[in-house]
Amino acid sequence: MHPKALIDEACRLLNQVLRFEQPADALISAFFRANRSLGSKERHALAETTYALLRQRLLFQHLAQSGHGPMERRLVLLAWAGEPRLLDGAATVDEKAWLKACAAIDRSTLAPKLRHNLPDWVAGGLQAQLDETEFTLLTEALLRPAPLDLRVNTLKAKRDAVLAELQDQGVKAEATPFSPWGIRLQGKPSINQWPQFLDGSIEVQDEGSQLLALLLDAKRGEMVADFCAGAGGKTLALGAMMRNTGRLYAFDIAGHRLENLRPRLARSGLSNVYPIQIAHERDERVKRLSGKLDRVLVDAPCSGLGTLRRNPDLKWRQSPAAVKELTALQLSILSSAARLLKPGGRLVYATCSLLRDENEAISEAFSAAHPGFEALDAATLVDPALCQDGHLRLWPHRHSTDGFFASAWRKAG
Repeated sequence: MHPKALIDEACRLLNQVLRFEQPADALISAFFRANRSLGSKERHALAETTYALLRQRLLFQHLAQSGHGPMERRLVLLAWAGEPRLLDGAATVDEKAWLKACAAIDRSTLAPKLRHNLPDWVAGGLQAQLDETEFTLLTEALLRPAPLDLRVNTLKAKRDAVLAELQDQGVKAEATPFSPWGIRLQGKPSINQWPQFLDGSIEVQDEGSQLLALLLDAKRGEMVADFCAGAGGKTLALGAMMRNTGRLYAFDIAGHRLENLRPRLARSGLSNVYPIQIAHERDERVKRLSGKLDRVLVDAPCSGLGTLRRNPDLKWRQSPAAVKELTALQLSILSSAARLLKPGGRLVYATCSLLRDENEAISEAFSAAHPGFEALDAATLVDPALCQDGHLRLWPHRHSTDGFFASAWRKAG
């Protein structure tokens, strides 16, 4: 495709994404399905340019004010993440001069908001938890793309063997520092046709998500529930921990998410997983298991602000009102899930949020309302380097994972 035409396509895509009516990844996928003539390099350029703009939207909108022409075009030129020669072939002489002037601006002299690129309400929530240095390190980390992490399915392979295979294939890969099952890849290779993926030896899963399974510590022969299973990344990790024994219930209200789990289950070799669509957290199918389970993981619906390296549009699509609604739902789900546990059972509450309102505040409210649950010190269950004030607390700038939080309790009796 001619460079000018590719820039035009990027403008069309950006116009759709900046309406913030749907998740950016869904809109990008739909755009590519509707434009099948785009090659892989062209799709990569469009996707990465869109994500670059979403990460630094405030900065690029500020810089764009000094340019000329349609706003979408100015933003695309500023955020361009494709091959430089394509930009050179599409930009006019005046646009090249303007881009050079923008690049020469000392970013450290700009207002803090233009450097951290966060809405005020998100920035305020994080600044209340971190000192200025840590806040800066976090916001810089959130402006960078996340690595691609894999989890080795220990039912089928050992991490060292898979790592050696990938390195022999020329893949730049290394073991993750905290998860015993994780492998971290450089770049974003397409793994869907790798033999290790096709035979179920590996799955895509952020190291932080893998650590939630470690915190639950499901054992052979137990009855366990992944209460908000989604597409099942943690379900698969738990099933492997259980060595394909016992019963593992994967609950979710979204049937399409559970359908996405089925092909992953087929590859994994697991036969102890029971996906169940429920209407809500008080569904009768949940109540029937009351007092019967050994362990329950509640990876609750949340703002997702810990995943901004992967989903930068979330900071523009979420709002304080939406988070307030989520916190009420999170506490309701956690309280309902707690009823499933037998005496001595372990409950884990987790989010992929960085906000205290969705994390420590929910944990504290649950403990206050449920004296029959003993709070466990996460530092006694996983690496203390991953913990903060008794909770699992993962930060992108400290641990190179997505932002995760988790609390654990033991039911008395």
